[in-house]
Amino acid sequence: MLDSLISHDPKMFNEKKPDQIIVTGVLESLQNFLRKCVTAVLSYGPMPKHIAFIMDGNRRYAKSRSIKEGTGHRVGFSALMASLLYCHEMGVKYITVYAFSIDNFKRGPTEVQTLMELMEEKINELLENRNVINKVNCKINFWGSLDMLTEPVRLAAQKLMASTAQNTGLVFSVCMPYNSTSEIANAVNELCKERRDMIQGQHAGSCNGQTANGGTRSDISVADLDRHMYTAGCPDPDIVIRTSGETRLSNFLLWQSTFSHLQNPDPLWPEFSWRHLVWAILQYQRVYPYIEQNKTLAKKQL
Repeated sequence: MLDSLISHDPKMFNEKKPDQIIVTGVLESLQNFLRKCVTAVLSYGPMPKHIAFIMDGNRRYAKSRSIKEGTGHRVGFSALMASLLYCHEMGVKYITVYAFSIDNFKRGPTEVQTLMELMEEKINELLENRNVINKVNCKINFWGSLDMLTEPVRLAAQKLMASTAQNTGLVFSVCMPYNSTSEIANAVNELCKERRDMIQGQHAGSCNGQTANGGTRSDISVADLDRHMYTAGCPDPDIVIRTSGETRLSNFLLWQSTFSHLQNPDPLWPEFSWRHLVWAILQYQRVYPYIEQNKTLAKKQL
């Protein structure tokens, strides 16, 4: 079932003999049953609502296998679709991925152009083949400086967001091109504009003989900035996973990850699988009391 949802090769079944198809179907049914059993056991502990992924290692995956770099990203896309379905099965409501950093524009122009073409291809693929989107009733967001994307990619992203805006299932947010400092700076600018407009409105009201009601606050709170983050309305990630063993956040969700459980499994992103996700949740459940204790202490200090 899962392979049929994420596969995009129409020749796949034509190349198999009938007995091979039967064996494959039996194995897939067994895998689905085992996943449901494990999910049922996991659900007895605290389950994350939001998991964020830094999808690191696509280029190293390609290099280690002497294949084209773009092929590594394509395999990584399949790993992403599989992870979405696994998370949906486990009841995870929010998935956020770091797909393309603003700093990635510093790479060679050929590589950047290849990545842009791949983004356009995969977004259009999701628009045309909606198996995964329909399976999880997925709402898709694109967070970042979208004006930095090429026009075909930007238009495709906007079309995909619009077409899934009313979906009420899993919320899948793609950060591209993104970094956290730009997000924070954008939130500050949006908040300043909001305050400036309020002041101008009050000034215009007083000039017209209307009395200002309480005036405009001069202080800025964390909640004020939260309202203007790309992530507004979305809970902070419970787990942030960076594959390939790297321990850096690389300017990803710095504002939102104060109490996130940071994990750095060794597999490269295209190698990330269901068992790695299960292990990540088990690790989160082990430290959950400590995380909640820290949250409680932080609230008392406010």
